Amino acid sequence: MNTNQTFAELKLIEPLLKSVEKSGYTQPTPIQLKVIPHLLEGKDLLGIAQTGTGKTAAFSLPLLQNIALNPKRMPAKHVRVLVLTPTRELAIQVHESFQTYGSHLRVRLALAFGGVSQNPQVQSLSGGADVLVATPGRLLDLISQGFLSLALLESFVLDEADRMLDMGFIHDIKKIIALLPKKRHNLLFSASMAPETGKLVNSILVNPVKVEVTPPSTTAELINQSVMFVDKAKKRELLTYLFESKDLRRVIIFTRTKHGANRVSEYLDSAGVSSRAIHGNKSQSARQKALQEFKNGTLRALIATDIAARGIDVDDITHVINFELPNEPETYVHRIGRTARAGTSGVAISFCEAEEISYLKQIEKVIRKQIPYDQGQPFHSESARNSKEKPPVQGANRHHRSGPRQGR
Repeated sequence: MNTNQTFAELKLIEPLLKSVEKSGYTQPTPIQLKVIPHLLEGKDLLGIAQTGTGKTAAFSLPLLQNIALNPKRMPAKHVRVLVLTPTRELAIQVHESFQTYGSHLRVRLALAFGGVSQNPQVQSLSGGADVLVATPGRLLDLISQGFLSLALLESFVLDEADRMLDMGFIHDIKKIIALLPKKRHNLLFSASMAPETGKLVNSILVNPVKVEVTPPSTTAELINQSVMFVDKAKKRELLTYLFESKDLRRVIIFTRTKHGANRVSEYLDSAGVSSRAIHGNKSQSARQKALQEFKNGTLRALIATDIAARGIDVDDITHVINFELPNEPETYVHRIGRTARAGTSGVAISFCEAEEISYLKQIEKVIRKQIPYDQGQPFHSESARNSKEKPPVQGANRHHRSGPRQGR
């Protein structure tokens, strides 16, 4: 594959090329190079890709092109394209992408998610829409109330299928699939391929093309990773010390629990570092406000649990800091992948106390490399580092393993 290809060489129409250029994209990412030609030909597609690979543009651009080249006024309450996402945050971001890339086209877009009044959403669907981006629960609500019909649907996109299953949406998805026309164009994207995801693929896609980019257990070469050994009691001081550097412009900090996220945010605010915690206990409007302030640079830091962070899709994140290491090595890979996106470089710093050494060893095993440690910081703990060399004590971390479950 020619990695120096341009968007024009992908046979995109002029209005889309204008929008792409305006959005700052110069070259297609690997998934865009692989996906766009197949979707322009109308093939069903299975995409194995994580957030941050450029997959939203990979499917929104060809779908918009198809709408533009085959204009059609949809009847009231009907839509041509349905994009199903697991979270409200992701739905909003995908909708924004369609707005950005469709800015030079005559295209009617609608957005539907729970937790807010449905009236504006009902209004946007009343005259029909070309594209609807929705979460499963609200979609089924609108259909059951007679505000929406999928009878004339042409294309169906299931985004982040593995997360849909993780979040317990399988029954909703089955209900939605049963309401779709038998003949339709299908796209399914997932970060991983568990057996359950495979079953879903077989029930939705017809002779799909499979495209895979960045295997889930590899970490981007452009990420500068390091570990800082530190005693638990000194972690917050180390964090504020790091923020003395102006290089930390847009930072995501990961904690294992919602309570932990709140405490870190309060501590940073008291130290004069603008930050917000984002997790499941926050209202939808509070999360959206925090995300917007983070995007526009009002906030330097967003403190998130793993579940909440899944809905964050923000470019130009300079640093990811693991305030607490995850107990699942794959989670580490997902976390740090939020920096160094679209060809830029990024920094991932992990704090590691003595009790987290077993997690660090598991992570290094999965990413197949030793993460360099930084002992130049003033809170370096030699005792935490030394415990890495000791054999693990049987059952020493048992009480620690329940932590991440609370982050939901």
